This record gives sequence, C-alpha cells and structure tokens, in this order.
Amino acid sequence: MTKNSIIRFGLVAVIAIGVMWGLLNSDRFEVDNLVAWITGFGLLAPMLYMVGRSIGAIFLVPGSIMAVAAGMVFGPFWGAVYNLAGSTIGALLAFLVARYLASDWVEEKLGGRLRKIVKGVEQEGWRFVAFVRLVPLFPYNILNYALGLTKIKVSHFTIASLICMIPGDIAYVYIGYAGREAMAGKETSIEIGLIALGLLAALVFLPRLVKYFGTKPDDSTGGGAVGL
Repeated sequence: MTKNSIIRFGLVAVIAIGVMWGLLNSDRFEVDNLVAWITGFGLLAPMLYMVGRSIGAIFLVPGSIMAVAAGMVFGPFWGAVYNLAGSTIGALLAFLVARYLASDWVEEKLGGRLRKIVKGVEQEGWRFVAFVRLVPLFPYNILNYALGLTKIKVSHFTIASLICMIPGDIAYVYIGYAGREAMAGKETSIEIGLIALGLLAALVFLPRLVKYFGTKPDDSTGGGAVGL
C-alpha cells in the first residue's frame, strides 16, 4: 500500500467517524447547548471540544461560533489554547481532504477564487498563507480546502496557519468569555467587555495594518504583498 493510499484510507475513516458523530449530535451545535453539553464531560471536556472543533472545520461549521463557545466554557486562556489546537488540526484535515480525496469537487466549488489562491501561493509560498490567515480575504473553512489544491508543503501550511490564526483566536475566545461574565452579572463584566471590544476592533483593523507594512515603498499602486 502506497503512502497516498494510506492517507486516503485514514481520511475516509476520520470522515466516516465524523459524519456518524455529527448525525448523532447535530442538536449540540447551538451555542447554549454546546456549552452545557461540553461542560458536562468534566475533565474530558477539553478533548471533546478539540475533536468537535476539528471535525467542524471539515463540515464547514463557522469557526467563530466554536471559538466563542470555547471562551464561554474554558475561559480566555485555556479556551484560546484548546480552540487554536482544534482549529489547526481541523484546517490540516480539510487541507488533506482537498489534496487527496476531493480535489475535483473543491476546484468546481471555488472557481475563480481558487486561481487567485494558487497564484498567491506560487508567488509568496508560506507568506501567502500567513497573510490570508491574518487578513480574512477568504473564509477560514474555504481557505483550508483551497490551499490543499496548491503545491505548498503540508508543514508550511500547518505552521503558518497555527501562528497566524492566534490573533483571531484570542479575540473570538475573549468575546465568549466576556459574554459569560456579563450573563453572570459579575462586577468586572464591564471591564472585560471593553477589553473584548478592543480585541475585536484590533482584529477589524489588522488587515489594514498588515497591508500597510506589506506594501513596498516604491509600489505606486498601493497594493499588498500578495497582489490580491
């Protein structure tokens, strides 16, 4: 059995398990239900969350919802750690699915957007991955699949994704934490809420900041480094 065959077999097994799990627990993906359900597992809750977050990336579950739930359940620090781990694993799984199992389907769905991504990777390599993770030109879930059809190395994709998803990870998780504190009526909820708003504002303005520093001094067009 070749290496590619082993990878395909493993991916099919993961997807089959994920489909069964999703069908049996489809009602858990509402935020309130998700929080209550995960909390009920005690010490197993972090592992359960990371598995759910990973599988959710394959099935295009919005990552922001999952991140907010992590902040509500685990708090700002551990919520960010667990969410980042789950989203990185999920991104890698979707990347591998596109590369080894569903390349034709992904190419058909993405159309012209795929050509832009392929061109960006050819020009910039891992820097393109870093840029689009920081600057949300494409949704997280779509980007995972699209990058699987490029020639970028798996290690470069994984490391660039892991590092450059940190700002968004922290912002969304902290928003969830702020919401939990506000609902609990704690005295510090206003302060925490202001911090959450500040993080969200920083996330909104981050694309402009990255584009500004990624612009060459002699670039008369004012375009960013990847030319999208």
